[in-house]
Amino acid sequence: MPTDPVGRFLTALDPEHREAVSGRPRAEQERLAAAWERELEADTALDSLDELSPPAAEAEAARRVIGSEGGAGGTQD
Repeated sequence: MPTDPVGRFLTALDPEHREAVSGRPRAEQERLAAAWERELEADTALDSLDELSPPAAEAEAARRVIGSEGGAGGTQD
């Protein structure tokens, strides 16, 4: 299992989004991973899910981050 934030974030993504995010520049991957970590830390509902299934909580946070980005294939203007 990856220990760096980007690797952990990519692992939490579904395969389609993982591929799309992997194709982005490293700086963008780091920005998304940082947003993912903030989501995990800030959302108390994810705390409860994390106690039951850490991978499920990480996957849910990843879905939220990608959703707030308008999808993994989109670009920021």
